Amino acid sequence: MAEESKYFYATGRRKESVAKVRIVPGRGKIEVNKKSLEDYFPRPTQRALICQPLAITDSLKRYDIFASVNGGGLSGQAGAMRHGLARALVKADENLKQQLKGAGFLTRDPRMKERKKTGQPGARKRFQFSKR
Repeated sequence: MAEESKYFYATGRRKESVAKVRIVPGRGKIEVNKKSLEDYFPRPTQRALICQPLAITDSLKRYDIFASVNGGGLSGQAGAMRHGLARALVKADENLKQQLKGAGFLTRDPRMKERKKTGQPGARKRFQFSKR
């Protein structure tokens, strides 16, 4: 019976986005929602953001990454994927925890969209004041 390839799984979150990330020992292929990284994230800044945990730990060509992201926009999804990737790397190698924690990749970014208030056009904006 063939031994299954060992993978590490983690979930990352940012804004309204959730990313389920699975890393498998491999050659550096990154797949997001069954598309290549370049096809799913057109902006180079978003791709760079996702690859930060891999770059800081020198794991760029060590793992194949498969991610499923949903919710929010592309920016939030990129942040969620970075968070999930960092968590999966820690599961794969506990020695990377200090490095990733020091860079702030293991902390979930708590910033969320502020809700719209009643009697106002937005969260902070007020209707124009009229003295007369």
